[in-house]
Amino acid sequence: MTPSRLLFGFHAVTARLRTRPDSIKALYVLGARRDARLRDVIARAETAGVPVHVADEDRLAQLAGHNRHQGVVAVTDAALPHVTVDDVLESPAEPPLLLVLDGVTDPHNLGACLRSADAFGAQAVIVPKDRAVGLNATVAKAASGAADTVPVIAVTNLARTLRDLKTRGVWILGAATDGESLFDADLTGPIAWVLGAEGAGLRRLTRDSCDRIVGIPLQGSVESLNVSVAAGICLYATRRARALAAR
Repeated sequence: MTPSRLLFGFHAVTARLRTRPDSIKALYVLGARRDARLRDVIARAETAGVPVHVADEDRLAQLAGHNRHQGVVAVTDAALPHVTVDDVLESPAEPPLLLVLDGVTDPHNLGACLRSADAFGAQAVIVPKDRAVGLNATVAKAASGAADTVPVIAVTNLARTLRDLKTRGVWILGAATDGESLFDADLTGPIAWVLGAEGAGLRRLTRDSCDRIVGIPLQGSVESLNVSVAAGICLYATRRARALAAR
């Protein structure tokens, strides 16, 4: 039997219907909800030949594991296309821009990081297999569709992966408050941004694997930023630097 994964929420389900409708085995929708947003999802599913089942609140909550499903739950094929770092770097259309997350355990943070990666053109998000959150339904919902557009690559040894990236000409930039200013950093070449876990920051071995440590200048009283906020700033700064260099 093919393993299944659940998606819930309008953004995640609509994105999957748009990008990989063939991977959806069935769609369950709340019978009491009849607004235009749900009608659009049903129409997309029917056009793609996805079976649509009307369900009540209890059934949807049972499928999703909670009641934050927004009235739509999709049962999908868990066998997503396997993507490796080599696949991403094989024929890039532009200098690589990767986001590496060192032990992020909050699924909402990973989802938000995926949204930023999608928005600013990162080719992949790299995470360790152990001591970190994986790609699950909560992550997909928080990512608002970006979980289907940005590959999440889980690696066994993060330090080794960073060393391999270096041999491929990718600069490894670690984000930490004591680094050189983001305003002064050269962000125009192939880059992998490395951000640490919530609270703990970069692990020592990961930090030692970085070529440079770069900090976001802060003006207020807070000492650090949420990892997903910091990721968005670092990726935006890189995209802006590349745009200015291309003029």
